Amino acid sequence: MIGAETVLERIALHQTRLHTPGLGLDSKGVALGGKGLVLVPSIDRLVALLAVYTRERSLEDLMSSLAMHVVKSKLGTREITIEFAAESSDRMDRLAETARLVGGFTFTGTARHFVQYRDAAAPFGYDATELLSTDAALALYHERFSQTYDVERAIELRPLILRLMPRVDPQTKLEPGLRILVAEQGLGPALVHYFVRSRVEGEVGVAEWPPDSAFDETPVRRWIFRIPDLPTRMRPLMHDTPGITCFVPAGPGVAVQAGHRHPVELRACPVFDPAGLVLVRGGGEEPWALPRLPPMGALSAFARVDLRTEGPDLSASSAASQPQIVRVPLRMAPSTAPWKKVTATWIEPAQIPLLRRLAYALPHQTIAQARMAMTSRGAFVRSTEGIEAIPLGTFFVEVHPNLYVPAGHEVTPAVAPDVLARALGAPAGQVLFLGTDARAMAVEEAAFAPMETALLEAPPWEPVVAEVIDRTLEEATLDLRVTSIGMLPLRGVEAPPKAET
Repeated sequence: MIGAETVLERIALHQTRLHTPGLGLDSKGVALGGKGLVLVPSIDRLVALLAVYTRERSLEDLMSSLAMHVVKSKLGTREITIEFAAESSDRMDRLAETARLVGGFTFTGTARHFVQYRDAAAPFGYDATELLSTDAALALYHERFSQTYDVERAIELRPLILRLMPRVDPQTKLEPGLRILVAEQGLGPALVHYFVRSRVEGEVGVAEWPPDSAFDETPVRRWIFRIPDLPTRMRPLMHDTPGITCFVPAGPGVAVQAGHRHPVELRACPVFDPAGLVLVRGGGEEPWALPRLPPMGALSAFARVDLRTEGPDLSASSAASQPQIVRVPLRMAPSTAPWKKVTATWIEPAQIPLLRRLAYALPHQTIAQARMAMTSRGAFVRSTEGIEAIPLGTFFVEVHPNLYVPAGHEVTPAVAPDVLARALGAPAGQVLFLGTDARAMAVEEAAFAPMETALLEAPPWEPVVAEVIDRTLEEATLDLRVTSIGMLPLRGVEAPPKAET
C-alpha cells in the first residue's frame, strides 16, 4: 500500500487533547473511537481472520454493527475493510491480535478518519496530528502509510460463508451425534422401511426445492431424515450409497456434508435461521437451502399396521393411507472382512467317507468339544471352541444364537442379526444354517450329539471269556494243611535200590 507521509504521534499517559475527530480516551487511558476497523489485503485473508476469530469466540456480539466492504484506493488497489463497534479496548485488543496474525492492520475512529490502534510501541494508542483533506469515504492513518479509500461494494457475511468450499476432512464421518440424511425421491420409502426394520429412531419429512432448470415444471422433492444416533454399522452405507447424502450439523440451521469441514466455525456465525436449514455440500456443489423445515414425523409411524379381525371393515379407508411396503429378497455377498468365530461346518454326503478317514487323525480334544448331527443333507458339526481343526465342508460363523451364515460372506441388506433372526421366524429348538444361495436349512438342536459318540463304531465281542470263568469256578477247591515233621522226619523211609551195573 502506498500513501502520503505518515503524521502520527504516540499518545502519552494522562494526555487529554487529541486531534483526530471522534477519538477519545477510555477508562484505561487508551485512545478509542466509536468504531474499530480492520484492513486486510485480500479475500483469503478475510476468511483467515474469520476462521481464527471464530475458533474461540462468537461473532454474535459483533453482528449488530459488523460491516465488510471492498474499498478502492486512489492508486486503484482494492482491499477489504471490516468495521464494527469498538465499545471497549478489550474487544479491540482481541481483534487487533487476530488481524496481526493474518497480516491485517487495525484502526479506530468514528466517521471517516481512522488512526492506527495501539500496539507495543504505543500502549495508549496513536493520534493524527495532520488530517488529510479529502472527500473519500475513508482516511486511514498508520505509522507506515496514510491512505484514502472509496467504498466499491459491500460484502455480506452469509453469502460469503455459503460461497466458501468446505475442505475434505474424513474425520467428520466418525464423529458421534446427530446426522441429517437427504435421500432422492425414489430412495426415500426404501430408506424409511430399512430404518423401521432396524429399529432406528428418528424423524422423516419431505422437502421441496425449485426446479433445477426452466425446462422443468415440477419441483424437486427429497426426503430428509434426522437420526439422533446413527448406528456405526450403517454409516458406510449412508456415506457411499448414490442418492443419499449425509450431513453433520455445524450450528443452528446449518449442516455440512460428512467427510468435509467448513473453514469457518459456523456455530460462531449466527447468520442462519434456526427454523430453516442450509445444507452445505462438498465437491463445489451449491448448498441446499430451506427457508422452513417441512413437517417431520417419527419413523415408527411408518411401521406396518396390524388390525384385529373383529370390528368394521376399514380396508377401503385405510388402503389409501398405508405407506407402500418395500421388501427385498435376502442375499449373501462375499466379504473381505477377516474370518472370526468360525464354529460350525457343513459336510456334504459326498465327503462323509473322507470324514471317517480324518477321524483317526483328529486329536481327542477336538472330538470331545464338537457335536454332530447327521441329516439327509450331510453332517453338521458345531464346536464353541472353533471348527478350523476339521478341514472339511463349508465353514459357518454364528452371528446370532442358533443362526449361522457362511464364513467369508455377509447378509445383504445389511440388517442386524436379531432382525435377521426375527425375519426368518425359526421356532425355538431349531438351528438355522444359511447357504451361499441365501436358503436356510433347519436342524433340530436335539439332533446334535457328541461327536465322539457319533464317530465310534462299537467293536464286536464274543462270550469266550465268560465260559472260561464258569469252568474255573466249577473245580473243587484244595484243602492244604501244615503239620509238624517231628524230631526224626526220615524215620521209616527206605533208601531206593541201587541200580545194577
